[in-house]
Amino acid sequence: MKITIGQFVPGNSILHRADPRTKFVLTFVYMIAVIIAENFVAYSAAIIFVCATYLCAKINIAKIIKSLKPLLIMMMITVVLNVLFYKGENVLLDFWKITIYKEGIFFAVKMLLRIVLLVLGSSVLMYTTTSVMLTDGIESLLSPLKKIHFPAHEIAMMMSIALRFIPTFVDETDRIMKAQKARGSDFDSKNLIQKIKSYIPILIPLFISAWRKAEDLATAMNARCYRGGEGRTKFKVLRFTYIDLLLTIITIILLVVIVLANKFM
Repeated sequence: MKITIGQFVPGNSILHRADPRTKFVLTFVYMIAVIIAENFVAYSAAIIFVCATYLCAKINIAKIIKSLKPLLIMMMITVVLNVLFYKGENVLLDFWKITIYKEGIFFAVKMLLRIVLLVLGSSVLMYTTTSVMLTDGIESLLSPLKKIHFPAHEIAMMMSIALRFIPTFVDETDRIMKAQKARGSDFDSKNLIQKIKSYIPILIPLFISAWRKAEDLATAMNARCYRGGEGRTKFKVLRFTYIDLLLTIITIILLVVIVLANKFM
């Protein structure tokens, strides 16, 4: 099974059955907890929480980590910049104009852990929630804003459509790249200009394909007399259950542990 960031993984775990509104709010609380973490005890608590979450959702975390390859360059840049430019008191290496501090290395490791934990933790929401449930959850959370004429349903629908077509366009890009390779295109060239030129034949047909799919979708919605969220009923009614209460308690415990670790460790 090839897993990519943001792709729904079918299952019947507790996390899959939880209310999407609960998962939205708890994901936000988790992200705050990771951001405010200051020491490795706090990060260890977050790591245990993430591992337990993936085990509970029955998702292979090894394959998830492999899908983080697109973020590898950003992680490396973050680590290098922090090591080179973070100032401290304990010098580990002083060569020419480069000075590396012990505190800089620790800070770089913390930033790397923070990025990985934020990506892995927030991705659980996408892995365990279908696009339809995401739409319903977003719309429900934004529904109080309808009193000030905020287009909650339209925003939720646009997000749902965008998420729905991510795997489609990934497959479409792969198909176009294979077709261009068969025609002699070189995507592995070390020449930056040549590499950029080789991607132009991909972008144009991909844009045309996206335009056609958008037009077909609009036509299909008009043919089915779609007129927005007013008066619509839902096949699955969102309800808070004991599962949501349990997940809320566990996430709050994580937040408390991180706050205490920051204060006393």
